[in-house]
Amino acid sequence: MRLIDDQNNQLGVLSLDAALRIASEKGLDLVEVAPQAQPPVCRLMDYGRFKFETIKKEKDQRRKQNVTKLKEMKLRPKVAEHDFQTKFKGLKQFLEAGEKVKVTIMFRGREMVHQDIGRRILDRVADDAKHFAVVERAPLLEGKNLFMILSPSRQSTPQAATPATAQAATQTATKETATRA
Repeated sequence: MRLIDDQNNQLGVLSLDAALRIASEKGLDLVEVAPQAQPPVCRLMDYGRFKFETIKKEKDQRRKQNVTKLKEMKLRPKVAEHDFQTKFKGLKQFLEAGEKVKVTIMFRGREMVHQDIGRRILDRVADDAKHFAVVERAPLLEGKNLFMILSPSRQSTPQAATPATAQAATQTATKETATRA
């Protein structure tokens, strides 16, 4: 087998007994890296440390992933104007934070006959949110619930002010205060 030591130096083609002896002398493990190669490639390493670092890298990658959550905003067909506005403010905050929002109209009893009222409410939500959201899934009736999914639009993501624009704004502000004095 071909043996590679812990500093990535090739030690050459050795027998299994010789490789195991070198591994035990250095206090390392003999790990087969490429069994299909001719001759097979083995490496000297601390296998416990290798596993620990691999798990740590996987955790870091999972932590760095951007997971979008689906928030839900529930409304009724008889929602009052003030209640609608309050719910809409919450919906706007979720969308500006980069979350997707599922807007649900819940029907009870005879309200199922008036699904058009629920559709109008969802159309109003979509129309009011068109500046900062996109309709990802059109209104869909599922059981006694009518729902629609909104996702944040790409344009609405807040952009950091460039130093040049920030500097221009401060210069304008100082000129205005100087002219007033």
